[in-house]
Amino acid sequence: MRLSTAHIRYFVFMVVVAYAGVLSAQTFPSKHIRIVAAAVGGGNDLAARIVAQKLSGAMGQPVIVENRGSIGSEIVSKATPDGYSLLFYSSSLWISPYLRDLPPFDARRDFTPIGLSALSPNILVVHPLLPLKTLNDLIALAKAQPGVLNYGSSSTGSAQHLAAELLKSMAGINIVRIGYKGTGPGLNALLGNEVQLSFATPGSVTAHIKSGRLRALGVTSAERSALVPDLPTLAASGLPGYEMTSIYGMFAPPKTPAAIVNRLSIELKGALAAGDVKEKFLGVGMEAASSTPEEFIAIIKADMTRSGKVIKDTGIRAD
Repeated sequence: MRLSTAHIRYFVFMVVVAYAGVLSAQTFPSKHIRIVAAAVGGGNDLAARIVAQKLSGAMGQPVIVENRGSIGSEIVSKATPDGYSLLFYSSSLWISPYLRDLPPFDARRDFTPIGLSALSPNILVVHPLLPLKTLNDLIALAKAQPGVLNYGSSSTGSAQHLAAELLKSMAGINIVRIGYKGTGPGLNALLGNEVQLSFATPGSVTAHIKSGRLRALGVTSAERSALVPDLPTLAASGLPGYEMTSIYGMFAPPKTPAAIVNRLSIELKGALAAGDVKEKFLGVGMEAASSTPEEFIAIIKADMTRSGKVIKDTGIRAD
């Protein structure tokens, strides 16, 4: 079978492209790398800066964080797929479409996953005036008095909001959401007994738990968290399979060469394994966690299934 001139040209083109990709990976990185994150001071920003600092030394080039707010994901999705523009983002990247009736996120189509970077669970806390010691106590009280207990949460569709709705669904209870404009007002409402329970980040409530102003019933992670090692999971406290944790990870633009993705993945895992990095993450209320790109895709899919079902079943829509 004789190949046409067009076929030969295409074959040569593909060989050149593949060779160029190999050369690019061998020399990568040859200049600074930027990690695009959301707003300054938020979880994405804090985690991205911890990772960037460690990667700068490991990769021999400056790794800088660029805060671009909500448009950061769009910027990286359209960037040149050469490994020099990366995205650091949380679960909201793939949860947001469910809240807005948009096409579902596709980790392989929309971005090239590099790896998991951090996990941030929430703690179920109640006001101490409630005569509750365990999750089962709470469930029993809520069933005895449906619609009486109120829980506070900030933004619609947040991890704290979804955690409460998952609790309602799995436990078969009726507790009423009271929305607040921010975490601070919601926490103040709980401390003042305007609401009786809430899901909150460890950093925001640990001091109040220690002082006795709030009582902790469990943590939302699948396993016990290094952030609150003495606190049982909700899954082990009466709701097997319960899990609702904020997930943070790193992405490259679509079609980034595999060799570059592998290099970034290896360096990212190495950075997250460092003791000082683990301590810094704990200091901002997160746990360092790593994965391969394929494992990260599986984690995203599982979270989409879990959170997507909660959003669909409850009809939650973004504000």
